[in-house]
Amino acid sequence: MLTVLVDYDSGNLHSAEKAFQRMAADVGGTVIVTDRPEDVARADRIVLPGDGAFPACRRALGERGGLFEAIEEAVTARARPFLGICVGMQMMATWGREYDDTRGFGWIGGEVARITPDDAALKVPHMGWNDLVIDHPHPVLEGISSGDHAYFVHSYHFRVADQAERLAHVDYGTPVTAIIGRDNMVGTQFHPEKSQATGLRLIANFLRWRP
Repeated sequence: MLTVLVDYDSGNLHSAEKAFQRMAADVGGTVIVTDRPEDVARADRIVLPGDGAFPACRRALGERGGLFEAIEEAVTARARPFLGICVGMQMMATWGREYDDTRGFGWIGGEVARITPDDAALKVPHMGWNDLVIDHPHPVLEGISSGDHAYFVHSYHFRVADQAERLAHVDYGTPVTAIIGRDNMVGTQFHPEKSQATGLRLIANFLRWRP
């Protein structure tokens, strides 16, 4: 089983690569970091990380000749399991509203908008540990419960159109989407590779998942 972490110069992939390789050693399979469309095409599972602003990440991915097209074909036509992380999750939306209105992949309906906590004492970006609240069961959440901690660093969040596709959220003066999913696609706003036991459990679950 080959898991591909997509490299499009959006953030340091070193910690993510180490976390996925650690879990792959337990559950089986190979993990590579690549920007080659042909590697994506032969992957059994695809992981799209992302750090930075939505428009810049979407543009960078689109400028890697054939890379997004290979991802979309594998995920939407061949139903390969997909995990988006942070901005990689946000780009699954219909629209991103950061700086400029930017079209996302349109895989999960909704928009990515700035976090606006009701409590003025809560600063944006939302940075640090927060407690997950599980909204809907899912195989990637096996062994993960409400109250488990995950590590967040972001100023924008995914407002899903269909609440059935919000698998978990956190409270930050307003409900903030933490995990989304439908069919063979999931995404986490938090960084599982930085979320200790909870994140490693989710990664292992994803590597075992057969949608």
